[in-house]
Amino acid sequence: MITLLGIVVGFALIISAMIYGGSPLDFLNPPSLLIVFGGTIAITAVSFSLKDLKQIPAALWRLMAYTTHNPQEVGVTMIQISEKARGGGVIALEKISKSFSNEPFLKKGLDLTVDGASPDDIEQILKQEIYSTASIQSKSVDLLRRSAEVAPAMGLIGTLVGLVQMLGNLSDPSTIGPAMAVALLTTFYGAILAHMVLVPLATKAERNSHNESTLNLLYLTGILSIGREENPRRLEMQLNAMLPQTNRISYYD
Repeated sequence: MITLLGIVVGFALIISAMIYGGSPLDFLNPPSLLIVFGGTIAITAVSFSLKDLKQIPAALWRLMAYTTHNPQEVGVTMIQISEKARGGGVIALEKISKSFSNEPFLKKGLDLTVDGASPDDIEQILKQEIYSTASIQSKSVDLLRRSAEVAPAMGLIGTLVGLVQMLGNLSDPSTIGPAMAVALLTTFYGAILAHMVLVPLATKAERNSHNESTLNLLYLTGILSIGREENPRRLEMQLNAMLPQTNRISYYD
């Protein structure tokens, strides 16, 4: 929500400046839009394989819609699950697993434990999933950053196109205005697209990817502890070793 709000407010300020200085329609130029937006999409696509391009949209959507969790609360949740599993066994763990349908990674780990998979097998499977998820998310961030690099470049190309058109028709004053509009507005569109949309989205996607990886490692630690039937107090110490000082858990204090 804050991402969308920030982008909307940013564009609202730009549009307000346009209205204050004249007509916003003066800033609408189809050829410039075609060069910047169409060119950015096309050139960015060249940088990635078809397989990546098919996977990236879903990964990007997931990153943009990702809800950040408090690592300390996640740690406490894993300790509570460990206590219930230690007291109620597989039956209790199976019931707990069903309540985490909105956390697919955690649910998968708990289901594997319920099914009797060994801790080593669970660790291998879940680590591979963490790696695969981080890999596609990294490509999603790379796509946004690559687009942010391309957009101003397409704006510069559009500027050169407009200048060439203007200089080639100096004998016809009626063509100078439209050509100059293309020259200036493509640079404007490129800067807007890169620095008000793509770079902020890339930064947020990168942060969310890091947060999700950290969260999954906490889940993995808890799942393995439960699978080995370790004392929840030991799990608390393991989780605290992974958390920053400000987020340390004091569940048994």
